[in-house]
Amino acid sequence: MMITVNEQPVYCYTNSRDIEPTKPSIVFIHGSGMDHCVWTLASRHFARHGNNVISVDLPGHGRSGGAPLATIEAMANWVITVLDTLNIEQAALVGHSLGSLIALESAAAHASRIRAIALVGTTSPMPVSDAILDAAEANDHSAFDMLTQWGFSKRHQFGGNRSSGIWMIGNTLRLYEQSGPDVLFHDMRACNDYQSGIEQASRVKCPALLLLGAEDRLTPVRSTQGLQSALSSAKVEVLPGAGHTIMVEAPNAMLDALHQVL
Repeated sequence: MMITVNEQPVYCYTNSRDIEPTKPSIVFIHGSGMDHCVWTLASRHFARHGNNVISVDLPGHGRSGGAPLATIEAMANWVITVLDTLNIEQAALVGHSLGSLIALESAAAHASRIRAIALVGTTSPMPVSDAILDAAEANDHSAFDMLTQWGFSKRHQFGGNRSSGIWMIGNTLRLYEQSGPDVLFHDMRACNDYQSGIEQASRVKCPALLLLGAEDRLTPVRSTQGLQSALSSAKVEVLPGAGHTIMVEAPNAMLDALHQVL
């Protein structure tokens, strides 16, 4: 589905279905340098379970036009504008990595619009190494290589996808390569600069889930203690054997966990 937001074309994957006002709505938000396709399995699953699903391409990503937004706050406001455009009064948000910070900020700043959040592969603050930032700013392919290598657990570096013939590492690398110039850098810088996550988490009143990979090297479980404390009523699920890219490393376990809040 193509819609217009802030005079720019925006693509939303809806499982080829119209938005129905009587159904609960779930918005899926991808991570840095990615697009809606990382949520295809989850979007289809929850659409079949009676929900409106809206898997967005953030500005400048995938099929959406415009320039990438510079801050997490701007991205959160943009998500609310998407809801307004679709005439959705309230929605649950599921975000991965960068998307998890957007979901967190949205729930804190727009509490009446968000009924639940699921933060996948998350932490706050979410510092980004100088090596990745410098490579991304230079549009150097090594930024894609580093994120792809560190984004999977060591076990999944060797394959193991439950769907025969799908190469997780290769698919992720190609998705990064499809992003436009400077897109990854804008995303990584927004993650690195967002310092109010813990404060905002303390304001979140809706049900929340932290879905973490036990072997995540980008947002390790040990770094989430502050966020867990601030989200005092949040459910926390740590998936054994999974790294940062939980959607493909542990897809079925992810769906089971998401049902706890969605």
